[in-house]
Amino acid sequence: MSTPYSCILFDLDGTIVDSAPGITATLAYTFEQLGLPIPTPSELLAYVGPPILDSFRDLAGFTPEQSQEALAIYRPQYLEAGVHDATIYTGLPDLLRAIHASPVPLSLATSKPELPATLILEHFSIASCFDVITGASADEVRSAKADVVAEAIVRLKATGADTSNPVMVGDRSHDVHGAAANGIPTIFVEWGYGSPAEQAGTVASVKTAAELQGLLLG
Repeated sequence: MSTPYSCILFDLDGTIVDSAPGITATLAYTFEQLGLPIPTPSELLAYVGPPILDSFRDLAGFTPEQSQEALAIYRPQYLEAGVHDATIYTGLPDLLRAIHASPVPLSLATSKPELPATLILEHFSIASCFDVITGASADEVRSAKADVVAEAIVRLKATGADTSNPVMVGDRSHDVHGAAANGIPTIFVEWGYGSPAEQAGTVASVKTAAELQGLLLG
């Protein structure tokens, strides 16, 4: 099989799964536990996708200390109650299995820590489709998308994968910018959380999984 790309990196939230319900419910719980007003549903949705500490800083205006306090509330609650409150997008299981059956190596590249990311993939029986599962480190030191993408490439290389012509698949501008920081183009999925403006700088945008499969596997 002749394929356009030598390896593929996939974002998770908003790209493979709609994980917003579990994330926003956990955020609401976090703000409540902190004794702060709970943001509106649309405000909470803006937290979905970027690294959580960045969102606490940029959207809630938290100091680093406040962000760590919020994270200490958020993380155990999300693992206990929020992680499985997600649905997989139409066509994604078949697409990921088609990639797995092809010669093209596949890595997850998510700003979500690797434990909850893996739990989600296992919940939908698609973890085995990935050669590498790359996410934020547990301490969030590696959470910026550019760092996650770089780590995914390192791990793919370690498996012997050809990383000469990679592509990122994502739904938010931080996916696009994080990939670009590593010289990697992005295909934008329109079913996620990103606005049309966030497509800027991508090589293509797709409306369906079938359309995406055509671009990834030829």
